[in-house]
Amino acid sequence: MINLISDTVTKPTDAMRKAMMGALVGDDVFGQDPTINALEAKMAEMFGKETAVFCPSGTMTNQIAIKVHTQPLDEVICDHYSHVYQYETGGYAYNSGVGINLIEGTHGKITASQVEAAIKPVYDWLPISKLVVLENTCNKGGGSFYTLDEIYPIHKLCKERGLKLHLDGARLFNALVETGESTQEVGALFDSISICLSKGLGAPVGSVLIGDAEDIRQARRIRKVMGGGMRQAGILAAACIYALDHHVERLKEDNDKAKELGALLETMPYVESVRPVKSNIVIFDVKAPETAATFLEKLEKQGIQASPFGPQTVRFVTHLDYTDEMHEKVLDKLRDI
Repeated sequence: MINLISDTVTKPTDAMRKAMMGALVGDDVFGQDPTINALEAKMAEMFGKETAVFCPSGTMTNQIAIKVHTQPLDEVICDHYSHVYQYETGGYAYNSGVGINLIEGTHGKITASQVEAAIKPVYDWLPISKLVVLENTCNKGGGSFYTLDEIYPIHKLCKERGLKLHLDGARLFNALVETGESTQEVGALFDSISICLSKGLGAPVGSVLIGDAEDIRQARRIRKVMGGGMRQAGILAAACIYALDHHVERLKEDNDKAKELGALLETMPYVESVRPVKSNIVIFDVKAPETAATFLEKLEKQGIQASPFGPQTVRFVTHLDYTDEMHEKVLDKLRDI
């Protein structure tokens, strides 16, 4: 089967497995795993931050960031497509006791003026607006991404109004290979950044939360209470280091394949519309009487797996294990359906 369900389905390459097998390990809860320590230092330096903490998942790093930056009865401002709202099981309420203030942006992206309008006045009967979360790239927005010019006004507003700014950078490198912007430039605009290494970068497990020393000190305590303190986790960190060293630039290949899929789908008679394809995610709507379920059945019969994203909506995600040969096959099958 050709698997376009998600870029989380990638498997470690042989070279990555070799790096994992040779990893130096220790007890990370005691701060004694040298490979974990190397990964955290590498990522903090990459983004110009003081330090970082390794976690099992991007959901955990996002949830820790929310808890670090808020108190119960505060609120988080984000787009209504944001992963922290859509796909983290209401964790902002469960873990942090905060509300959420949703903005209807454009393909998952919000503006400074929208954020400013969402900030609540301070009354006893209202939550306190405390944290803004941006997602780059935005999954449900079809892989859309912010540029530095779009982020800076939000950063400036947050500084002026005393709000913290967190980046859910689950697929950030997919954006950076398109914009050419640097990790240092991105790091300067956020109080904390979550980077997932188990999607397009191809590591099997892992996300890193980056920030200043005091926030990460608190984050480590929160990681522990959430059950995220691991022991000889350097085996996983070795895969992440390998991915950062060898798999970043090749993300452009995934983005280009997605754009080619999107361009073809726009010409197909069974497609109603295609979201703008900016990175490695393609979201499109099929025309009635076709539904997402019936379309996915047709794909399955052709040896292709994808995700339903609504009654009429389908998502493709390109990735490390989606080869050129697979890509040509998918293009041919889409023409024949």
